[in-house]
Amino acid sequence: MLAVRETSSELSVLHIPEICTWNISLESTLLDLPLYNCQVELTQQAKEVAQAFEGNSMLPGVILTDRGNFVGIISRRHFFEKVNRRYGLEMFFKRPIEVLYRFSKQELLVIPGSKLIVEAAQESLYRSAELVHEPVVVEVAPQTYKLLDVHQLMVAQSRIHQITNKLLQQQTQSKLIQTEKMASLGRIVAEVAHEIRNPLNCIWGNLTFMLSYFENLLQLMSAYEEEYSEPCPRIDALKEEIEFDFLQEDLPVTLEGMELGASQLLKIVNGLHHFSHMDETKPVETDIHECLEMTLLILKNRFKNNIQVVKNYGELPLVSGYSGQLSQVFLNLLVNALDSLIEHAADREIQTQCQDNWQPQIEITTTVRETEHGKRAAIEIADNGPGIPPENQQQIFDTFFTTKPAGKGTGMGLAICHQIVTEKHGGELSLRSKPGQNTKFEILLPIAGKT
Repeated sequence: MLAVRETSSELSVLHIPEICTWNISLESTLLDLPLYNCQVELTQQAKEVAQAFEGNSMLPGVILTDRGNFVGIISRRHFFEKVNRRYGLEMFFKRPIEVLYRFSKQELLVIPGSKLIVEAAQESLYRSAELVHEPVVVEVAPQTYKLLDVHQLMVAQSRIHQITNKLLQQQTQSKLIQTEKMASLGRIVAEVAHEIRNPLNCIWGNLTFMLSYFENLLQLMSAYEEEYSEPCPRIDALKEEIEFDFLQEDLPVTLEGMELGASQLLKIVNGLHHFSHMDETKPVETDIHECLEMTLLILKNRFKNNIQVVKNYGELPLVSGYSGQLSQVFLNLLVNALDSLIEHAADREIQTQCQDNWQPQIEITTTVRETEHGKRAAIEIADNGPGIPPENQQQIFDTFFTTKPAGKGTGMGLAICHQIVTEKHGGELSLRSKPGQNTKFEILLPIAGKT
């Protein structure tokens, strides 16, 4: 068998960079890979194609044109396979390349240059076995084509696979660190809440007794005045000095205020203790309204800029779940809504100076909904902020996806919410958002005792 060996070439072939210099990322397309642009007219002789192949050992094939218009390709492998056959030189070598092309025409794989590398590699591998090593035709622009070596496509796919594995490892490590931080924070909060709650219970309980004792003392003094009605200059002077009449009116009010403050503080501490139950080992019957109220109490200081909370609580049975984890879900969703409303209000003030009647608002609705899986407790948290762009809605629950600036968002919050709702509680978490109008997150949870 006679092999073709030509030492010169009149065709120019692009220089291709080394594989190690490629700048490959997960979003890389075929246009980021080395592409070959060696074009041959059908009327040119086959020996000129041989010269092109000899001139560049990396050239996977040539593009065939008819008066400048794309017709097809001939790969290096296919060309030498035909020419080196018995009588191949006599049949093809000094004839127009069209003869060889018509004799061995094969199916082409044409892929747009904007196609992701991983998707293109998949299409290439799905070809029949005899074509799997043939180069891929890349349409870099309308009616403009170049060639891509399949080996280089597979190398690029391998690089992307390595990048993906490395990224997944980093994400897993970050998630473990974040989970451990949350668990540690939960334990610290639980310990601090416990330490505060004990003396606070003592203060709150004793305030009730103090109010009762004061009323008893006033009754005693009133009885003394009735029994000993004669004026006493010393007592009258002391009563005037301490403003006794004002004291009688104000002290009960002061004690009641202290009692109310202590009661409110106790609720906050109980809320922190409730929220810190992140390490619960078994699901228990949980009151969703209590979880929501505890979360709102913790976030009370965040409700600025006249943000209103509208509660539409329906009759909601208990759900089977982990109260601390559900509180974390509500916290994340409410914080996202608050951040969105605050940012939207600032943008409106800066950009439009509008003075309309828009009122920032978060609406919380609870009800029982009949689904294909039976009755579910439905909790909806909605805001009338700027909404979420459609291109972001599909990724909103992805780990590390965030639209917040660096340092202000980790991209973990909604991903953890989705995991808690779906994996830990067998529920559903969905998003409905209209850009420029609102955003709604809906949580569906199994009802205690129901399947």
